[in-house]
Amino acid sequence: MSQYQLIVFDWDGTLMDSTGHIVQCMRQAIAQLGFPPLADSAISHIIGLGLNEAAQALYPNISARDIDQLATAYREVWLRNPPNSPLFDNASNLIHILSKQNLFLGVATGKSRSGLNKVLASTLLEPLFHATRCADECHSKPHPQMIEELMDYCGVTPKETLMIGDTEYDLQMAHNAGADSLAISHGAHGVKTLRACQPREIVDDLHQVEQWLNNL
Repeated sequence: MSQYQLIVFDWDGTLMDSTGHIVQCMRQAIAQLGFPPLADSAISHIIGLGLNEAAQALYPNISARDIDQLATAYREVWLRNPPNSPLFDNASNLIHILSKQNLFLGVATGKSRSGLNKVLASTLLEPLFHATRCADECHSKPHPQMIEELMDYCGVTPKETLMIGDTEYDLQMAHNAGADSLAISHGAHGVKTLRACQPREIVDDLHQVEQWLNNL
């Protein structure tokens, strides 16, 4: 692991098993606005994007006003239905292990700042991350701004940085920043989609992430 000084994690679908909850909240928001219903697979595919970017990806032909309405409706539904999503198995253990290895740990997520702060507090993981970036304070993935700001903050180079995520947006963001990526297949995007982004490896779960890092 010595080549990496900064490990950046995505949150939803990577550390937290929240894909189902996000899909349910978006379905409710869509129904509330009377937009054409979408398959769960279509909704899950936009997880990782900022809310406005996600709305535009779901409905490419709607107006800017409708995009804002859908993003707002989703936020309201999410607030009315607080997430009760568990961390994936080995998530907390892995973060604690890495935090003891003199590594910088970061989060780059499509969540809002308020949403990330809530789950960081509820999972008791907040003190273990050196820095975090969210979609409402940076460009949405796959733009590299989030990971670039984390690298700048920690004083590391792209070659010293590894992004771990479950979507093509995570992997493309890493590529756009010149950093390496590790894909995990238990989240929103399938193996075929992940493989097309050419990560260093695709693993099935956070136990395999731990093993992969130990074997570097």
